[in-house]
Amino acid sequence: MEFASVRIITNDVDRLADFYGRLTQTTPLRPAPVFAEIRTGGGVLAIGSTATVAMLGENAPQPGRNDSVMIEFQVADVDAEFARLQPDEVVLAPTTMPWGNRSALIRDPDGNVVNLFSRPASA
Repeated sequence: MEFASVRIITNDVDRLADFYGRLTQTTPLRPAPVFAEIRTGGGVLAIGSTATVAMLGENAPQPGRNDSVMIEFQVADVDAEFARLQPDEVVLAPTTMPWGNRSALIRDPDGNVVNLFSRPASA
């Protein structure tokens, strides 16, 4: 078994694809208007329209209702990335965590929590 991706379901694929493209400084792949992929060296973040899960009816994932998953990106310099992005919604400004990671938590346009983090330098 091989991990393939995490997919966010949204009402606005263009808006989220633009956000994550800007965040990762990559160009989202758009194989269809209802779908986008952000490919990084560590994995794939897929973004799908509600149309991609419509056949699930009332069991379909609902956009903007994520309260249990954080999307994490390891970066070289949390403070520099935070300054570059100038996020609209900040959950936690750049902070050194008790376990040594430096993290900044922001929300994407759909309200999902995004963690930008760096690990402490090895001693």
